[in-house]
Amino acid sequence: MKSKLKILFSIIIFIALLILLIMTINVKSREGMRISNTFPENIKPYIEELKEKYPNWEFKALYTNLDWKYVIDKENIFGKNLVPKSYSDSWKNTKEGQYNVEVDAGWVDASRQAVEFAMDPRNFLNPRRVFQFEELSFDSKTNNKTGIEKILYGTEFYNKIVEYKTSSGSTVTMDKKYSDLILTAGQTSKVSVYHLASRIKQEVGPFLSHSSISGTVSGFEGLYNFYNIGATSSSEPMGAIKNGLQYAKDGKGASQTTKNKYLIPWNTKERAITGGGIFIGSSYINLGQNTIYLQKFHVYDNEGGELFWHQYMTNVLAPYSESSLIYNGYVNSGLGDNSLSFVIPIYNNMPEYPANNPNINTSDFTTDNTKVYANISSGTLNLRTGPSTNYDVITSVSPNEVMTRIAKGKQKGELWDKVKLDNGIVGYVFQNYVKELPQTQISKINISISKNEINKGERIKLNIEILPEEAKNNKVVYSTNNSKVATVDQNGNILGVGSGEATITVKSAENSVSNSVKIKVYSPVTGIELDKKELILQIGDKYKITPIIFPEDASNKAVKYESLNSNIASIDNDGNISALQEGIAKIRITTLDQNKQIELPVTVIKKITEDELSFTNNLQVSGNEIWGLDYKKNTVKDLKDSIKTIFTLKIYNAKGDELKDNELVGTGSKIKLFDNTKEIMEYNVVLYGDVNGDGKINSIDLLVLQRHILEIEKFSGVFLKAGNINKNGKNPSSVDSLLIQRHILELQIIKQY
Repeated sequence: MKSKLKILFSIIIFIALLILLIMTINVKSREGMRISNTFPENIKPYIEELKEKYPNWEFKALYTNLDWKYVIDKENIFGKNLVPKSYSDSWKNTKEGQYNVEVDAGWVDASRQAVEFAMDPRNFLNPRRVFQFEELSFDSKTNNKTGIEKILYGTEFYNKIVEYKTSSGSTVTMDKKYSDLILTAGQTSKVSVYHLASRIKQEVGPFLSHSSISGTVSGFEGLYNFYNIGATSSSEPMGAIKNGLQYAKDGKGASQTTKNKYLIPWNTKERAITGGGIFIGSSYINLGQNTIYLQKFHVYDNEGGELFWHQYMTNVLAPYSESSLIYNGYVNSGLGDNSLSFVIPIYNNMPEYPANNPNINTSDFTTDNTKVYANISSGTLNLRTGPSTNYDVITSVSPNEVMTRIAKGKQKGELWDKVKLDNGIVGYVFQNYVKELPQTQISKINISISKNEINKGERIKLNIEILPEEAKNNKVVYSTNNSKVATVDQNGNILGVGSGEATITVKSAENSVSNSVKIKVYSPVTGIELDKKELILQIGDKYKITPIIFPEDASNKAVKYESLNSNIASIDNDGNISALQEGIAKIRITTLDQNKQIELPVTVIKKITEDELSFTNNLQVSGNEIWGLDYKKNTVKDLKDSIKTIFTLKIYNAKGDELKDNELVGTGSKIKLFDNTKEIMEYNVVLYGDVNGDGKINSIDLLVLQRHILEIEKFSGVFLKAGNINKNGKNPSSVDSLLIQRHILELQIIKQY
């Protein structure tokens, strides 16, 4: 008997020492665990890609200090990670005696490859799957009912008033929706409401009839478990669901303190959703397992406890599935650009490339190490997580971007290659858009040009030298960053198109080697016009002239003003004319570029008093120009009724014919005042939009204006002013043409003041 006790005691001591050794190894493996904003080189490019797309997202590296093989060994234990029995054998444990053994109804043990794939964070650092790493604390700035409803869309929970059955079978109808209950649960438990909503969809599916929340399971009437907490596997029919409802009933023997904390029993849907949220928050998130990934894979514990046992779910792909639901909720509710935080686990001694998806057959590929490039002329080429358009997009590849093909596809049907980008990101691209680089590649492109400034319309040749010499026949591509300034053809001929600066680039078609040169295009002045041919001012009047310089994009529009009779009319450097005494003066305007000139005759007459001449308020008068006519009341009689004068008043059309009282006054019409037979003043009429002078604004004016814009038949003087409908002082353009069209269609009436 003593010898048996001695042996038993020895065994106990051995087991105790073994446990101590394991704990020591575990503790040592976790020394140096830390959070950092700095990522290792095998993770960094994926993070940088996400940051470029979503600059408001924050990423933290969780350095677990755990060896990758050690982690997989700990997770690759029978029954710890499951996959549906319907999955292919590459997903399943095929060991003798364990293959297709149902650990739970319809679920079997996962293969080591499946565990490696599900745990390698590099497989999920794309916009859709990264949400398994999202920190799951409640945030009042982003958490709201609208976002919850977006996540619930497509389920029977969406926009639905809550009803539930009591233990006696009666139905209770609340005045709240499921989104109200989830919002309250998030506020109480301090857990993200989007996480809670997604977790409910993941655990009980889209239907209210799910047994865990129906309230009708025999022996568990009126009990609810929305998160399947405590729903451990069982060979009994509905065993897992009954275990979960037993937890909802009494916490499976939990203390009264614990039951009070989690609001057990969960005999209403509100208690179940809120109490379950408190359970998730206190049992996982508050212990440091604050991402879906860390709740599934227990590789971190902020209280220093033992790892790999406190795992919320057994489905090895649960984080993968839930992340997509959360992504859809965020995108649909417009929350994708908000400030979000993600925690990415980092392991030691990870393999060079991300773990393979078990769906991908390695026999469909041949190991390769060839430099290739994206053989596309425009747009981008998607880099995906697998060899099909059904896989997620990681990033996109630009035309001619160089990659390393690490595995060449030989599948049936569509061919896909596995490639590594220069920044280290690994993924799959459609083989039809991949081309191998020639053996001798361009390493340098030298460029030269006879001058860096050309005139508009001038052509110049860009000369290039390809190095090394044996690569000179390789293709290069010419491009411009501003085709409105300068264009370039594929022979290197540059054409000056408009005033400004452009960068001309020459790039190797096979790789990223390039060189650039800046070109300045000078648009010389070709002419100068005024919106009047003559000007009559009264002594003391001031008038500002604005010359129109051609072409519109002239590089230097500066002008010089001078009066040839400054004692009669003077002009300053800004074009302001002052009428000084009676007489005739000439104002000369000269462009500093190309020395183009125009002269404006200015007649200065004595001051006409208001008693002698006045205009109604609608008419605008400046110098000898009048505008502001009502385009629907612009007969000679209408205009005469707007002018009070002691002088004889006559109105002529642009051709010089005197108009009758019932005829229309238009642009170019002249109002002449006579003292007896002596003409003492003349005013030129402007009707904005009327550029043919007939007093109407119609399709004829549209045609005339378009001919002017196309420089087929240009007009000048007051017709230039009438055509400048948007009144910016420039040569009439397509904008003014559009305004006439809108006026004709009565969408926007042209203002005359």
